[in-house]
Amino acid sequence: MYDIIIIGAGTAGISAYKEAIKYTSNILIINKGPWDTTCVRVGCMPSKVLISTANRMYDIQNAKEVALEVKAEIDTRQVMQHVRNLRDRFARATLKDVESWETAHKIDGEAKFVNANTVEVDGKHYQSKSFILAVGSTPTYNQDWKNKIGNKLITSDEVFELETLPKSIAVIGSGVIAIEMAQAMHRLGVNTTIFARSKKVGVLSSPNLQEIAQTELSKELNIKFEVLPDSIQDLENGVEISFIENNESKSIQVDYILNATGRATNLSTLSLENIDQAFSDLKQLPVHHNTKQLADFPIFIIGDAFTQTPLQHEAANEGRNVISSCLNFPNVYNLNNLSPLGIVFCSPEMGIAGQSFASLSKSNVDFITGFASYEKQGRALVLGKNKGAAEVYVDQQSRKLLGAELFVESAEHMTHLLSWIISEELTIDEVLAKPFYHPTLEEGLRTALKHARRQLK
Repeated sequence: MYDIIIIGAGTAGISAYKEAIKYTSNILIINKGPWDTTCVRVGCMPSKVLISTANRMYDIQNAKEVALEVKAEIDTRQVMQHVRNLRDRFARATLKDVESWETAHKIDGEAKFVNANTVEVDGKHYQSKSFILAVGSTPTYNQDWKNKIGNKLITSDEVFELETLPKSIAVIGSGVIAIEMAQAMHRLGVNTTIFARSKKVGVLSSPNLQEIAQTELSKELNIKFEVLPDSIQDLENGVEISFIENNESKSIQVDYILNATGRATNLSTLSLENIDQAFSDLKQLPVHHNTKQLADFPIFIIGDAFTQTPLQHEAANEGRNVISSCLNFPNVYNLNNLSPLGIVFCSPEMGIAGQSFASLSKSNVDFITGFASYEKQGRALVLGKNKGAAEVYVDQQSRKLLGAELFVESAEHMTHLLSWIISEELTIDEVLAKPFYHPTLEEGLRTALKHARRQLK
């Protein structure tokens, strides 16, 4: 019997193994498919390569913002090869690490539970005192559409395998992946149409910032808010999409449809109902929020297999911290939860640090909002990136900074800064006592913080 069996070798599973091996060699990790991560193979890394190239081209095409006239050409075959080259480089680094592990600790195959302490892989049974389920998730899509148009319907799992970018594409969804991919493709010359179920883009929960983001992104992108396709038709050279917009029947023809409406857990492959029949309903699994324990069993579900925050750094953190509970069961420990941090790599970038506007609004916290527009912010004007705005949320009683939402240039950096500040539980007065270099984008945050302080009692 093993001390720990880890199922899944993505970010969470790899992190768990690397922590567990410090304390015991009586472990096993089972994985079906590639021994690398969603992030490096089809997620964070290849998408950011594509976005980086797209943004560089956008800056060249809009160099007039900084008084330059520049011309450039796009070879998307070359672009996609660049994406795969860097993707494969990052993947090799992960695989090199995994290949250094003891061969006896690794099994290729699909695990299914026989009972609470036994899994079966290719007809063989393996028992363990505890289990870590890190099987990840997979993109969702309309199966009827897939049956009808085949490879013309793609998800984020297939998009980076395209030899060259298409001339036209329809993106279904307006969340993180949808907005990032749609804007990147548009900036690389792809005629892009976005179908959005609701009037929302990305992750921003502030009504004010949502309106600003929708307005700003709609200047560049063709976003059909609250419009979804009614039907699709396979054509010899593409797909016809029919829809109703403003009470009028319309249709467009595109080369591909990119479905980016969310992801579904891979827990369905594990036969959890063999542990408890109630576990057949994966949406109602009794997973403890702070420990990731499944009911009262020595089974822990980590990473994006079951979470509201499918983020790489969260998955790695859970993988490291859950080992203590596995090795000391029945003593189970709360995970070291990180200060919330989320980023969307659209342009301008979106960021949420600490508690969002929505989460604070649902709570009983009496908070005030500080606001700063970046349309006339000095450094943003110098960069030709004077778009968007920032909000900060401050506790009325304690004066502590609780959260922030941003839709600005370089939000990825400022969101980090704010997340760290929030984790230190600093008051607005303490934050404003810190140095703010001139001229920087961070000065806009100071403007928002000062706006908040003026409203405090």
